[in-house]
Amino acid sequence: MKLFRLFVIFFSISISSAQGFAQVTSIPEQAKENFFRQYPDAKNVQWENNVVKVNVRFEQDSNKLIAEYSNKGIWKNTLKDWTYEQLPEDVKEGLKKSKYADREVTDVKVLYLPGYVIQYRLRTEKNNVEKKYLFFNTAGRLIRTSVTL
Repeated sequence: MKLFRLFVIFFSISISSAQGFAQVTSIPEQAKENFFRQYPDAKNVQWENNVVKVNVRFEQDSNKLIAEYSNKGIWKNTLKDWTYEQLPEDVKEGLKKSKYADREVTDVKVLYLPGYVIQYRLRTEKNNVEKKYLFFNTAGRLIRTSVTL
């Protein structure tokens, strides 16, 4: 019984101390400056530093977005929640003409990239194992794919 109590105490202490070290490094000042310059009306801002990149979850104009910055504070992209119905007809047509037309679309995001480039990221599933992100440009052309979990 004493061994069990010691185990419970040790386990509780290790969990509580691990929470204190969850943030590995601080958020780069350059990332903060670039973010607030780019999104001055952002609300409910939540920062996450993954050492190699910084993610910022926030809301703007009743939209949920995620901006990504390098660890040097350089903006890489922003993802915005979207729906299949909101997609341009060219993108829907591009999906229908692609070899992935038989897949179910489970998530849609608008991807904003440097240089005023807009892409649409569709998360698709053929079954529980075959899941892919499909990236389309605004003209409906499939640009690239990537495997997702």
